[in-house]
Amino acid sequence: MVLSSRFPRPMVYAKLNGMTLRMDKAGRVILPKPVRDRLGSHEGSDLEIVETSDGVVLKPIDRRPSMVKKQGLWVHTAKLPPAFDLVHAIREDREDRIRKLSGL
Repeated sequence: MVLSSRFPRPMVYAKLNGMTLRMDKAGRVILPKPVRDRLGSHEGSDLEIVETSDGVVLKPIDRRPSMVKKQGLWVHTAKLPPAFDLVHAIREDREDRIRKLSGL
């Protein structure tokens, strides 16, 4: 298992040398407490898993609100699903508001 280099504190590689993790029947692996502490992870933390040619990389996911207020306007800051058509969604919303305002 390869771990990401984006740690809140410097990673001490010597603590992981020779460490073997065992997967249970459900496919779960327990990260040792020193690793969880360096990642700043706790129960309920989300991790992104990326498959590479060397194995897998676990990356902590920064949880931020998807909507933030900028200059008095609500702005969506999260990633949109790949198939989401933003232009189409804006047009539909605009047409819906026009229909409501015109009483149709």
